[in-house]
Amino acid sequence: MSAEQTIVLDLENIDKTFRNAAGKSFQAVRNASLKVAAGETVALVGESGSGKSTLGRIALGLIGPDAGTVRLNGRDLASLKDAEFREARTTMQPVFQDATASLNPRRRIRALLKQASYRYPGDFEPYAVGLLEGVGLRPGGEYLGRFPHELSGGQRQRFTIARALAMQPRLIVADEALSGADVSIRGEILNLLLDIQSEQGVAYLMITHDISVARAFAHRVAVMRHGEIVETGNAMEVLTEPRHEYTRRLLAAVPEL
Repeated sequence: MSAEQTIVLDLENIDKTFRNAAGKSFQAVRNASLKVAAGETVALVGESGSGKSTLGRIALGLIGPDAGTVRLNGRDLASLKDAEFREARTTMQPVFQDATASLNPRRRIRALLKQASYRYPGDFEPYAVGLLEGVGLRPGGEYLGRFPHELSGGQRQRFTIARALAMQPRLIVADEALSGADVSIRGEILNLLLDIQSEQGVAYLMITHDISVARAFAHRVAVMRHGEIVETGNAMEVLTEPRHEYTRRLLAAVPEL
């Protein structure tokens, strides 16, 4: 990341502790700092339970940090009033692991897209068709009347990407968006995300436990362990010459074909 790049997301010294009903506490994130620049892909990698998804939810504003600062396009989210927060939040959209669970099963694709495109000033129907066809759902008009369960797994994931793009975001936070998909679908979705980034300049925070995804997709990599970011840097450098012992163990666990 060069000094002149515009920072879209800036997480600074984030802490987050959870407490259960018995009063026991668990620190999910410890003093974590991470930046994502415009048009850049940053992969946040680590084992399950390392705190990646918690940090992603904090970035999205779904939960608040106990300490630290979340800046989106240079604005401290904690300092914004509710209306200002909702406005700022439209420039950052999520794509979750379970596309089915993130979609209302009782609403058709048209209604789901219309809800996401509520700020679009023009004719909605051509815009919706363009969004669907832009993610490879062609002809787009044939999908508008369908329910989510009438789409295949790969089609649902493509639709969640279309829905995220409806707000014309600067940043997409993808939390294990490829987990569970077969190899062919994973390749298709990765290529789709790359095409979108090339055409629209969207930045990605890609949260994944899959080192191969980070290697194929990311410009920079941040490695998370026990709530801490233990190593960050250029993806090629981190994944070929890791400095931290934990990163070396992660790489050693990746199967070779």
